[in-house]
Order: sequence, then structure tokens, then C-alpha cells
Amino acid sequence: MTRLSVNINKIATLRNARGGNVPDVLKVALDCEKFGAQGITVHPRPDQRHIRFFDVEILKENIKTEFNIEGYPSEDFIRMVIAIKPAQVTLVPDPPDALTSNAGWDTLKNKSFLFDIIHRFKAAEIRTSLFVDTKIVNIENALQTGTDRIELYTEPYAANFHLNKEKAIAPFIEAAKVASKIGLGINAGHDLNLINLKYFANNIPGLKEVSIGHALISDALYFGLENTIAKYLKELEK
Repeated sequence: MTRLSVNINKIATLRNARGGNVPDVLKVALDCEKFGAQGITVHPRPDQRHIRFFDVEILKENIKTEFNIEGYPSEDFIRMVIAIKPAQVTLVPDPPDALTSNAGWDTLKNKSFLFDIIHRFKAAEIRTSLFVDTKIVNIENALQTGTDRIELYTEPYAANFHLNKEKAIAPFIEAAKVASKIGLGINAGHDLNLINLKYFANNIPGLKEVSIGHALISDALYFGLENTIAKYLKELEK
């Protein structure tokens, strides 16, 4: 079964809008675990507009499932991740002012840059993943960086799902086949939700993990967090 990692950035956004500690980011993370999530994802940004650096430390000390830290590999980010030692670090090519992740790495152009960074993480025994699109050249060159996994950027799939789901998923199937053939693990994330998740998970060979935040937290406003996580886990059943 594909693992569900819940991105809790939106919980921190809500907390920060008012100040104080409501909602409690750590409690929500622990509840996500209790309700069946197999991982917790955070994406701390330089301006700390949602997850803050102290959140990362507290979460690492308390969560029991896999901890995944996403972010752009600035020197500050690299030092933080090596100090925290999560199970996985996912590198994204976001500039500091990006509202959300909106592209994958050009792994050919950035191969040497990523190679050096990834080997710093590997020396610290942290599994690495690169956020990439479905261009085969980016997947093949991801292997040359030394990364353990890729995370497929699924916004194009989600945007086109209602128009033609077979056409929307076709490049992701091909990308996953190439990744599996050359030995890369496959994660996925961005705009996956209760409408499009099952079709994606059932058709992508070797899909190890999905990271879902915005849609899941939004659904929880209507269904409640426990029920929402159960719904997402149900969609991931083969």
C-alpha cells in the first residue's frame, strides 16, 4: 500500500494568523499519526510564514512515523536538516518568495549542485528525494545526482484529471516506469485529493508515498481530521 504523509503546513498557517498555539501543530501531527497517517511532512520557508524552525525540532522529538522535511536547499536549510536528521528530505526548486511549489528540478542543469548537496545528506544517513516533473531527461539525470527517490509533481495531472484522466496520467505512468527501471523510488504530491487520488495510486507502478496537505486539511474542515485521514487511506488501498 502507498504510504500517506500528511503535510501540516496549513495547520501552522492557521496558528500563525492569530498568534499563540491554537491549533497546536504538534498535537495535530500526533493525531494524524494516531488516525493512521504513516508520515508527517513539513515545508519550512525562510520567512517562517507557516512551519517555524522550532516546530521542526519539536516534531522530530515527538512523532513516531516517518518525518519528511521539504524545502529549497539553502545553506541554512541544509544545516537544519542535518541537525534534525529526518527520515527523508525532499528538495524542491522554490525561490524564497514562492507561494507554493510550482515546478520540478531541471536535474540536467542543476546536476552538480544537487549532487554535492545530496551527498551531504547521504553522509548524514538521510534519505533524499527530488521534486521533478515527468520529463524523462529530468528523471534520468536525477539518478546521476545520487538521490534515493523522486517526488513526481502532480499538479498537471490534477489540473487535467476532469478533462481526460487517461491522458492526464499517461506521462506519469511512463515517468514511473523509467524511474523504477533505473532504481529510483517514487513519491508524488501536489493537488492530489479525494477525487483524483485513487486513480493515480492505482495506475502508478511502484508508488511508495504521497504527500498531501492543502486538500486534506481543507477536507478536514467538513469531515473532521480522523474521518478525512480514513478517507484518504481508503483511496490508497489497492
